[in-house]
Amino acid sequence: MVISKDSVVSIEYTLTDDQNEVLDSSSEVGPLEYLHGHNNLIPGLERELEGKTAGASFKATVAPADAYGEYMDELVVEVDRAQFPSDVTIEEGMQFEAGGPDGSRVVTVTSVKDAKVTVDANHPLAGETLHFDVKVVSVRAATDEEKQNGLSHGCGCGCGCGDDDCGCDDGECGDGCGSGGCGCGH
Repeated sequence: MVISKDSVVSIEYTLTDDQNEVLDSSSEVGPLEYLHGHNNLIPGLERELEGKTAGASFKATVAPADAYGEYMDELVVEVDRAQFPSDVTIEEGMQFEAGGPDGSRVVTVTSVKDAKVTVDANHPLAGETLHFDVKVVSVRAATDEEKQNGLSHGCGCGCGCGDDDCGCDDGECGDGCGSGGCGCGH
């Protein structure tokens, strides 16, 4: 069976950046399973998988526009420390979910100075060209329930996330989930 819309696809992958640093890999958590054609992967990787069959191996380079977008300086903002809970120690690298006019998104604290906190709402891989080494493990037709509701084990990141935006319950995703580079489009 070839990969097309409404296929349940299982892949093994390694994701590297331009410096050949491994950003994510399925080797520790097992193959990533996702529902093809339902925006569960970044567009560039999903396009590369289209038409492949089980057993296919390939390398793909995905530009920022087809991955997590270009880095946008305007998404880096300084906010008052008072906007954070007073009982939480704010440190660089922490991630929080922040609401805005376009919905919620994960922001990363990049600087803490006195009463000001700088946060970056860009995806951690925004502006990065991504390099995938992929092996298609299996392809099957999705059931009617899977087509309607998606896969029962979350977004397909391999991290066990259970919600639509691929955010882990504690707000801090590990490698292979929305903050990593598993190819999940969120």
